[in-house]
Amino acid sequence: MLRRKARRVQEGDDPLDAAQERRVRAVLALGGVPQVDLPDGVQQVRLRLLERAASGREAPRDVSAWAAVVASNLAMDWHRAKRRQERLGERLAALRRQEHPSGEDTSVLSLAVAQGLDELPDSQRQVVVLRFYADLPVRSIADELGIPEGTVKSRLHTAVRALRVRLHQNEVV
Repeated sequence: MLRRKARRVQEGDDPLDAAQERRVRAVLALGGVPQVDLPDGVQQVRLRLLERAASGREAPRDVSAWAAVVASNLAMDWHRAKRRQERLGERLAALRRQEHPSGEDTSVLSLAVAQGLDELPDSQRQVVVLRFYADLPVRSIADELGIPEGTVKSRLHTAVRALRVRLHQNEVV
């Protein structure tokens, strides 16, 4: 049985040969990735192989198999991202279906919320913005800020309560 040596990727050298690229495209397509996104998927596989080589790790024994696994993972990631986008679209559509205040009322509310955010301590404002404007889950906020999830929840609770009180005091809501 002939053993194929793993070739090292050198600068300017394409880490995927034509057969490997076709296999990656096939795995992505079979994984449900649309045709228009296939070139990006192939580039992602190339990038990961180059990053692996640049970090000093050994090249995979079977580059073709490794690339197929990476392509499969990329296809799953594509579907997860698509589902996230669909859920976000559904949430936005549900918000649009609800009765909206007039443009003037919306402007007053937006201004009151912005002023309320300005009055919050930096730590509370930061978690409110990350949670409600960047739409990050509590766990991600905790990881990004390097604080416990309970602290994030506590800051959110305190900040939302303060904003609610301010909006009621100003008779905005």
